[in-house]
Amino acid sequence: MKNELITEIEQAMLKRLDNAGLQALHQVLINVFKNVIITSITATDNEMTNDNILSEFLSAKRIEGCSEKSLNYYCKTITAAMDGIDKNFKHITTDDLRAYLTDYQTEKKSSKVTMDNIRRILSSFFSWLEDEDYIIKSPVRRIHKVKTSKTIKETYTDENLELMRDNCENLRDLAIIDMLASTGMRVGEMVLLNRNDIDFNERECVVIGKGDKERMVYFDARTKLHLQNYLASRTDSDPALFVSLRSPYKRLTIGAIELRLREMGRKLGISKVHPHKFRRTLATMAIDKGMPIEQLQRLLGHQRIDTTLQYAMVKQSNVKLAHRKYIG
Repeated sequence: MKNELITEIEQAMLKRLDNAGLQALHQVLINVFKNVIITSITATDNEMTNDNILSEFLSAKRIEGCSEKSLNYYCKTITAAMDGIDKNFKHITTDDLRAYLTDYQTEKKSSKVTMDNIRRILSSFFSWLEDEDYIIKSPVRRIHKVKTSKTIKETYTDENLELMRDNCENLRDLAIIDMLASTGMRVGEMVLLNRNDIDFNERECVVIGKGDKERMVYFDARTKLHLQNYLASRTDSDPALFVSLRSPYKRLTIGAIELRLREMGRKLGISKVHPHKFRRTLATMAIDKGMPIEQLQRLLGHQRIDTTLQYAMVKQSNVKLAHRKYIG
């Protein structure tokens, strides 16, 4: 209790004292409270609890346009941290957060990417508290970004794509593969599409991306033909673009498409077949053929260009050719 009180006093004086003054204040407080017994009292109704403040934070994020999926992730991550540290948000220190992150990684065996995601969410939360004047200074400021190793993620080869197309057992699966491969859309965007969303004349459609943002995506002539053949073969009246193969025909879910692709990959001996790999393949191919990164960013619906660059892995063979052209 003494340490929490000292921390609160020091936070209140942060803007008024330099480092030397804060160190002196800290020593004075330690000496003054040395022989003092401090008893905690129940928080008044006016004092903000962790649940109250988290609710306000999530409301602010919702207004900013965060999706419900992102909000749920924020809520779970912050709640777990608050419960793990077991302090009111005003009294949480940098050391508390470092100890929590260390214990979490040890217990869960989490990757560096996961740990940095947690750090990033906590940083967003405490920065908001600072901006809203609930705290003087965010305790996450001194917790730096977790360095992660950059690995070149796999993409599909042309042979992989043709093998999948040749071995589709029905028109629907063929249309799904072509739709993912030619548009680079997220699988979550594709399952929301309806038949009347498709403009066959212009070979384009509008999808709803992250943050409920609309953007235009485009498909090639082969995808157009396979989509038209699939839709012409259907006997149901469901408005969804892709539905189950058997009655009652229902809109396909993300999980259903992921399962279908995994089964196809196992059957054909292609490793790690999943929807997102089509997106990464398209990005790599586009960069490889000289598409400006800003245009690819808009096509993929990325808010930050750094995200687009992470998707686009230039083929090593082209690096070799470029070296010979410009240097060797």
